Amino acid sequence: MPRHHIEVPRTLKRSPAKAQRTYAKTLENAEREYGPGERAGRTAIAALKHGFEKVGDHWEAKKERGPSDPRAEHSTAEKRQGKGETFGGVDYQGHSRQELYERARDLGIRGRSSMNKAELARAIAKHQR
Repeated sequence: MPRHHIEVPRTLKRSPAKAQRTYAKTLENAEREYGPGERAGRTAIAALKHGFEKVGDHWEAKKERGPSDPRAEHSTAEKRQGKGETFGGVDYQGHSRQELYERARDLGIRGRSSMNKAELARAIAKHQR
């Protein structure tokens, strides 16, 4: 990692080196641009979510890079206002309802058969906390 003082979230410590580098490099650049704090951290997580998805207690590379949730498609001002849902690192945009259903099944999430795609993503995110 570029700087040894960057505190990496625990989920990233169990993730591929590329995910750790993506987070650390983006955080370093964001801190240079915005100063240390919440905005720099949000920027680093957003960059991470563009190429990785939270799966259980770690991050895995996505099949295709891109926005993972509706909030990622909003402007920065709208994101700060909380517009759009984030689904806790679950790649909502990159998975079909069936893929999310199968993941919910593997996690033992009850009531999954009656859930829509957004409900499945929320349930998976809640289970992964």
